[in-house]
Amino acid sequence: MSNLTVDKEAFHRRMKRLYTHWKNASGDDSFAKIDAMIVAVGVDEEVIYSKSTSLQTWLFGYELTDTIMVLCEEKVLFLASKKKADFLKQVEVGKENENGIPPITLLIRDKGDKDKTNFEKLMEAVKTSKNGKTIGEFSKDRFPGDFMDQWRAVLEKAGLDKIDVSATTAYLLAPKEESELTLVKKSSLVTCTVFSKYYREQVMEIVDADKKVKHFKLADGIEESITNKKFTQGVDPALIEMCYPPIIQSGGNYSLKFSVVSDKNNLHFGIITCAFGTRYKSYCSNIVRTLMVDPPQAVQDNYEFLLGVEEDVISKLQHGVRLSDVYTNAVKAVKAKRPELVEHLTKNFGFAMGIEFREGSLLIGGKTSAMARKGMVFNVNVGLADLQNKEAKEEQGKKYALFIGDTVIVNEGEPATVITPVKKRVKHVGIFLKDEDESGDEDEVNGAAGPVLLGRGKRSAVLDNKLRNEMTSEEKRRQHQVELGARLNEEARQRLSQQNSRESSEKSVKSTVSYKSRSLIPKEPEVTGLQLFVDRKYETVILPIFGIPVPFYIATIKNISQSIEGDYTYLRLNFHHPGSAMGRETTFSNPEATFLKEVTYRSTNLKEPGEAAAPSSNLNTAFRLIKDVQKKFKTREAEEREMEGIVKQDKLIINSNKGNPKLKDLYIRPNIVQKRISGTLEAHTNGFRFTSVRGDKVDILYNNIKHAFFQPCDGEMIILLHFHLKNAIIFGKKRHNDVQFYTEVGEITTGRSVDEERP
Repeated sequence: MSNLTVDKEAFHRRMKRLYTHWKNASGDDSFAKIDAMIVAVGVDEEVIYSKSTSLQTWLFGYELTDTIMVLCEEKVLFLASKKKADFLKQVEVGKENENGIPPITLLIRDKGDKDKTNFEKLMEAVKTSKNGKTIGEFSKDRFPGDFMDQWRAVLEKAGLDKIDVSATTAYLLAPKEESELTLVKKSSLVTCTVFSKYYREQVMEIVDADKKVKHFKLADGIEESITNKKFTQGVDPALIEMCYPPIIQSGGNYSLKFSVVSDKNNLHFGIITCAFGTRYKSYCSNIVRTLMVDPPQAVQDNYEFLLGVEEDVISKLQHGVRLSDVYTNAVKAVKAKRPELVEHLTKNFGFAMGIEFREGSLLIGGKTSAMARKGMVFNVNVGLADLQNKEAKEEQGKKYALFIGDTVIVNEGEPATVITPVKKRVKHVGIFLKDEDESGDEDEVNGAAGPVLLGRGKRSAVLDNKLRNEMTSEEKRRQHQVELGARLNEEARQRLSQQNSRESSEKSVKSTVSYKSRSLIPKEPEVTGLQLFVDRKYETVILPIFGIPVPFYIATIKNISQSIEGDYTYLRLNFHHPGSAMGRETTFSNPEATFLKEVTYRSTNLKEPGEAAAPSSNLNTAFRLIKDVQKKFKTREAEEREMEGIVKQDKLIINSNKGNPKLKDLYIRPNIVQKRISGTLEAHTNGFRFTSVRGDKVDILYNNIKHAFFQPCDGEMIILLHFHLKNAIIFGKKRHNDVQFYTEVGEITTGRSVDEERP
């Protein structure tokens, strides 16, 4: 961490803000009831958002794992590793004694005595802060690991009272500084660009070509698009990530929540809702839109009314206004104008957003008494669920939902500012199908200012950003596409006619048997002692059931969860069984057998005298190991899926002649690894070989090249060679049908002064 720097001014400014709020807290404010505040962060890859890591990011700009921060009345203490302590030294000296910020003390972890001495110093500081009896913590943040377990044991032994300060901290962090708002705006720019230039274009292309694309595939495409510099101009692509997996829904299955995932159903050409957001340098943005294919007038009317509801919420969301009042006013307006739609409204109209995507204590709902403050960022989203489309011809289109959302910034004395200004009127999100044989005169009358027109099959597509004078070239392109389509159809017909049978190739069912014989079962003490045991070699979990150790292959486990309630730790395992998951391609060799659906184990967290660890440590270890084995198993399965259908290539015949045609200093696309690396492309007897500077090899045989393209550098900054392959090849653990080699070029101009030209 030696190359990382802290914004010292921001740290001191925000630490002062925190201490000032603590000092002035009164009444029901949780800060008024605490004597010290503890922020302990461990290591947990499963946790994306937490108050502890959010507070660290707010103060330092980075997350510091395995670090304890103790805020006392007259001092601030940090316990961390030596590298993190060196990083924190940047704020140790300077302005910490000024403006009400206590001095900072850094403690370096000592694994020799398991930080016993350091824990004593921290507890001494807590007990001497104010009354030393009550600590503030984030009760939902319970990180795993020995370091965190030891610290929690010290706190339990001290017998201190605990108060959850999550809501107060969230309200403290909610108003954003100008530098934070800049990051949110950049994040919003990427979100809008991906929606407008990728997602919307993809949907239009799918509808126009009548393709069958699954929801989760479209969602995966959105996730991959943020790695494309085309959609992330003006920001560092390495610092962009998704707030959550994109949610695409259509075909009557709608859930207007951000906790759902895109399913495996095909995109239905009716009402299509989409929700996704990006994070830039940990700051979130979000957008929600509904695209409509041939919506009847009743659906359009409901959509326009919902737009009015969102605009009403945004106009009322101002500094000093209670969030409950914003919600109540909007609901009253709906009751007055369209009372039949009240029961279809979402339960809340959004939430505060920032380093954490969703702040549950700052919902725009009827029970939130907190006031909006200038600089707060909200994800305003309104929706209508379970609506009926009586004019729908297909069963999937009879039930629909409408969902609209934007990222906004609260202002003082005026409506909130929308920073995701993607157009959302019906004419911008409506996709209306029009047959080619309809008269051109009607196009000129109705099409100029009308909604987006798209077509399926033999229908034409006219987008709102295309000019009418392009139609001549468009007709030529369309005619060429018809010819290509006819040729491909004829080739496919000949290929199918040559097949001897129509038997579909079915995937071989993998065995879920862990051990072929009883002798292979481990003889470990955990197995004989009827404890949970994870056999990494055979990817098996051995569970004690009715006094007998029973092995379960890792593929049979659907999911696993762990919870702590009182003095007990619970470990719950859910298994795959017939009918367990809709749409899951799981085949059971004996579906009539008796299946175990779920099993829960409970163990105490209390350590008896003489015991090295609490009994629940076995459950903690099992939970961690099962997660690791599941992760490796799923990774291997994903790699096997990539290998499916790969045609085995001939072996490249190396020509040892040193005079082989060779191009140096080229880059390959897609990249072999995350960062691009240069290499050499060399021609051999029966193919090309690309060798990177670190030794990676990619072979492309001549007989596997279907099309080859060369782009000179005329008017371009790069010169490239593109191969479209007949059969995909594997490199970088992924399959690729297109491979491109390129290099960047530029001109060097040398200027000479007048003095140099004189004799």
